[in-house]
Amino acid sequence: MNNNKIRNILTLEEKDLKELVRTGNISVCVVGVGRIGLPTAISFANSGFSTIGYDINANLVHMINSDDYPLKDEPDFDEMFHKAVQNKKLHATIDDKDAITNSDVIILSLPTPMDKNNIPDYSAIISVGKKLNQLLEQNSLVIVESTVEPGFIENELIPLIEGNGERLKVGRNLGVAACPETANPGQILRDFSVVPRLVGAIDKRTLKIVEEVYRHVFKAEIISLPDCKTANASKLTANVFRDVNIAFVNELAILFEKLGIDILTVLKACDQKYNFEVHYPGAGVGGPCLPVNSYQLLNSGKFLNGKLKLVKAAREINEHMPHHVIELLVDALNEAKKSVNDSTIAILGISYKPNVKDSQLSPAEYIVKELLDLKARVKIYDPFFKGEEAYSLKTENSLIDAISGSDGAILVTAHKEFCDIPPSLLVEKMRTPVMVDSRGVVDTAWAKKAGLVLRGVGREVIRK
Repeated sequence: MNNNKIRNILTLEEKDLKELVRTGNISVCVVGVGRIGLPTAISFANSGFSTIGYDINANLVHMINSDDYPLKDEPDFDEMFHKAVQNKKLHATIDDKDAITNSDVIILSLPTPMDKNNIPDYSAIISVGKKLNQLLEQNSLVIVESTVEPGFIENELIPLIEGNGERLKVGRNLGVAACPETANPGQILRDFSVVPRLVGAIDKRTLKIVEEVYRHVFKAEIISLPDCKTANASKLTANVFRDVNIAFVNELAILFEKLGIDILTVLKACDQKYNFEVHYPGAGVGGPCLPVNSYQLLNSGKFLNGKLKLVKAAREINEHMPHHVIELLVDALNEAKKSVNDSTIAILGISYKPNVKDSQLSPAEYIVKELLDLKARVKIYDPFFKGEEAYSLKTENSLIDAISGSDGAILVTAHKEFCDIPPSLLVEKMRTPVMVDSRGVVDTAWAKKAGLVLRGVGREVIRK
């Protein structure tokens, strides 16, 4: 239980707030201690605040309370985690009443994925909103770090928390703010230090409190915005910008393949211009952020009669890329006088991004499905998923196991282990030396010298 609850954080004078922040005499609850929530909780705990993590995952809660660090692919937080747990500044619980009732600040770090129809799924945050209505003490502060559409907090979440407004009312005895997380998995500690935090609140009093607290915990700049919906819009705009620009480069990559132009050479040249920002082509855009963020904006546009044609087109291009990778494979196999049907194809990497264990919305899933539909045999190897089940298949325990006897290999994720694979090893171990490099990590000259049939997204064709 948090022992430092002050029960009146919204009513503090500025000097009293500063003193409580400085001395750590504020109790914090982080709801959802996963990929972003746990590093957030660790950061608050190591800044001196008594911090409790609430999660419905009992195994995760047990790991945290047993001082067993769960995020093995975020090693920078390892020592900080152990320090926070051992100093009793951080613990976790599955008891929502214990966590919420005994905290001054409640931070929501809950998933907001998409459903099968690409509609944002806010069920987790809606469920917690209903609990907050019952469990929040008056004069508590709720900060939403989950990524939601502009207006969701004002139009949907706050009415859930307020209920009939008799006990809790924003502007009277309830503070609500948005500070959407902007950290990149695999480098969260770095991002917590350098990526500005976007903060918007329901009123100026709440905004000042959040600014004071976050300035104490994080080294990054605090950017104050007019309201919650502007903070959420800023987060989405930054990510959808990337999704759209990756789509632009993917579309050029397909064209340049036909023209015999290497897109990596083009991008390197363009990067010399002061106002060009490089984005790279690939097998598709995955993860819990970019695809979801684009659909969040599209969902907002749909309800407001806005078509957002460019964002929709970008999603269509990026979602086509797994199929294009299969087209490249078919072309390479044809050169080797092989058919996809009855061939054995090794998938290298199922994480949506390099060097993290996270396969959410990974293009690998669509590639595997299409290969199976084409009657290919599929082997999967990812250094973060050794010997586990993925897409109803048992993954291999090593790169050698995956490529040995295979008729083709598709490099989906540019994990560190895959960036230095000698083409000669592929030629030696594979039954048919065919590879599709969707991330531009294989040296084309080495591939040609080794006798590897190579195709790449936006790359020149390398024949045996």
